[in-house]
Formats: sequence, structure tokens, C-alpha cells
Amino acid sequence: MDREKKKLIFFDFDGVIADSFIAAFTVSKMIHPLLKQEDYRRRFDGNVNEAAVDGRIQKEYRSDVDFFEEYKPLLLESPIFPAMRDVVRACAKKFSLVIISSTTTPLISAYLKKHHIERYFEEIMGNDVHKSKIKKIGMALAKYKIIPNECLFVTDTVGDIKESRSMGVKAAAVTWGYHSRKSLERADPFVIIDTTQELFDLIERLP
Repeated sequence: MDREKKKLIFFDFDGVIADSFIAAFTVSKMIHPLLKQEDYRRRFDGNVNEAAVDGRIQKEYRSDVDFFEEYKPLLLESPIFPAMRDVVRACAKKFSLVIISSTTTPLISAYLKKHHIERYFEEIMGNDVHKSKIKKIGMALAKYKIIPNECLFVTDTVGDIKESRSMGVKAAAVTWGYHSRKSLERADPFVIIDTTQELFDLIERLP
């Protein structure tokens, strides 16, 4: 890692870089036809891999649908959030960037390549690396020999705020993703960001 890069910026993928909520919800509704958007959003109040599905929704469960197989074409057609390409490029000039996500690494890589920003990330840590973001944060801290207060996690969900806090990493919560500002406020992140310009300004101010 470049010795001049003193901080590590973790980026969530879905809802921060990729405008993928509709794609992800569409596939989840294929698996659980009774699923509503509010039900799906609540899954991200914690680790989505551990989210319980209530009996009403589970009753119509379709085990024949492979989430990531169905998700891939929809994700790759989902837009990148406006200006996030520029934010990523600017951040990479000053810091090391790592994606920590519940989507699989190859799929994230394909999306980033499509939008010409994969080269700006030191590493992609998807669901295939570990299902716990706590574990993945710990792995990255050890690998890059960085302490938690030298990091920032850019995310859009309450669950990520909780997991980053448990590792001593501050979370910058963006409001254009899966969770509303009201939901994010209840989780009390380090800062809440409403626009990509605000995110750019925040990261530019980091020493």
C-alpha cells in the first residue's frame, strides 16, 4: 500500500455506488412474492445475511430462485449514482479504497469495470470473502496495518453503521441508498450525507 495513504476509506456498494435497490428488491420479491419494500429495507437494520423472514413472507418462499444469478443482469443495468464516479476517483488520489459489501466480489468487479472505476479500489471484499462485515473490516485493518480511527465507512444502512461502530470505525451515512435519513439518524452515525458533493467535501477535509 502507498505509504502516503494514511487512511482507509471503506465503501459499501449497493445503495452507495450502485443505484441497485429496485434490482435487489425485484429479485428478493421473486424469492418471497409477499415481500414488501418496507420488509426488505428492514432486513438491512442488521446484517442482511442474518435477517429473519417472518412467517407471512416465508409462506410463499421459492427455493428454486438463485438470488445472485437473477440479480447479475439487473444490477449490471442499474445506474451508478450521479457523481460517485468522480468522488471515487478523487478519493483514490489521497486514500486507499476498499469495498465491503454483501454482494459477491465478481459481480461487484464486473459493475465497477463497466463504469471504469475498478482500478481505484485496492480490494473488493464481497459476500464470498465473509458474510460478516465486522469480520471483513477486521481483515482489512490487519492487512493494511491501519487502526480504526484512521478509517471511514461510507454506507447507506443502519446495519452497516452498527457493524462499523463495533469495530471502532466511524460511519458516514448517505441518504440516497436503502435507508431513509430518519432511519439513519436513529443509528447515530458519525455524519449523515445528503449529496455526493457533501461526501466529496467530507473526505477532502480528512487529514
